[in-house]
Amino acid sequence: MSAPEAPDDAGAGRSVPPTDPPGSPLPAAQAESTAPAAGGPNGRPARRRDRHGRGMRGPIAVRGPLAPGGVPIARSRAERFDEYVLDAVEELERRFATELDGVEFAVEDVPDPRRDHGLVDIPLGAVLASSERDEPARIVLYRRPIELRAVGTSELSELVHDVVVEQVADLLGLGPADVDPDYGEE
Repeated sequence: MSAPEAPDDAGAGRSVPPTDPPGSPLPAAQAESTAPAAGGPNGRPARRRDRHGRGMRGPIAVRGPLAPGGVPIARSRAERFDEYVLDAVEELERRFATELDGVEFAVEDVPDPRRDHGLVDIPLGAVLASSERDEPARIVLYRRPIELRAVGTSELSELVHDVVVEQVADLLGLGPADVDPDYGEE
């Protein structure tokens, strides 16, 4: 009696050589090499990032050792928006230091629906004049309405700058072009 043959485990991971696809002018080995790779190393499916245009996901997009606080990917949209506002305000404060002394600049996500803005459209910003209780004048920018009107970061920074210029002009009783000669230019 002969011993039963052990199953050949060595061939379990091997793939069968491809056959020539019908109508293919190249042999199967060459046709396979010209096709785009469907998998990553070790035959596993390749990992995709930024699926559906939602930005980076996973541990690299979160603050931590792979994305420390100083790296641009670690900043939130609100933090980037605040930086655009600060840039625009610093530029105007150099020109109008005395007029803007004591004026507060703030960012809110959306306009307060209880406040009467006197407009049909959703406002991008508002000037809240000083009240009787000796509060300083306040310029508020509404982040979400501004972000929804901008396409890309450069357009967002330009729109934030224009809205800040409009609100400062409204507060000072000037035209936007008087506050900033570059107002409205791309």
